[in-house]
Amino acid sequence: MFNVGITRLYGNGQEKTSKAWVQQHINDPYVKMAQQKGYRARAAFKLIEILDNENLLRPGNVVVDLGAAPGSWSQVARERMLGAGGVINGRVISLDLLEMEPIEGVEFIQGDFREDDVLQKLEKLLDGRKVDLVISDMAPNLSGVAAADSARMTHVCELALEFSLKHLRPEGALIVKAFHGSGFSQIVKSFKGHFHRVATRKPKASRDRSAETFLVARDLKA
Repeated sequence: MFNVGITRLYGNGQEKTSKAWVQQHINDPYVKMAQQKGYRARAAFKLIEILDNENLLRPGNVVVDLGAAPGSWSQVARERMLGAGGVINGRVISLDLLEMEPIEGVEFIQGDFREDDVLQKLEKLLDGRKVDLVISDMAPNLSGVAAADSARMTHVCELALEFSLKHLRPEGALIVKAFHGSGFSQIVKSFKGHFHRVATRKPKASRDRSAETFLVARDLKA
């Protein structure tokens, strides 16, 4: 539902566009680096840059990855919490509607995090502890209709925000993908209503032509 792979397009010359995208994807330096380093997607480098710039995520933290599949962001979170002997100092809990190949040391819950049974599983894993960082690279299935797609993206951001308000500790942070366009300013305003600090970030691994940007929200308001 939330994670979109390569979408093949047909008709009106769009198949050629899709083939061009695939060719560019294959030649993408971040794709090649992801393969070399064992990351499941180039998106790993987006999170790495954000974490480095914001000085977020350290050993001992509890991280929840929403819409985690295929798992590259969870891989990065796990790496940041590796201690001596390769033992994880902290928790990475990943959730997605889709199946996800296991990642050593990462706890995975398959299901919709809006559903009570999934939240109960999460709360059992947390055992009363609040979350230090919520990360979300979720994106809706896009229709190509700007107004509809903007509304869908806004809804996804609102879901991540709602989840964070319930589970983050007061000094916690939320990293979420958004799209510039209609509704973006309203998303930022909503985040600023709940966090003391909200910043927009466009990592180098995010393609220039892409409308995606990332919001980093820190320190919940009382």
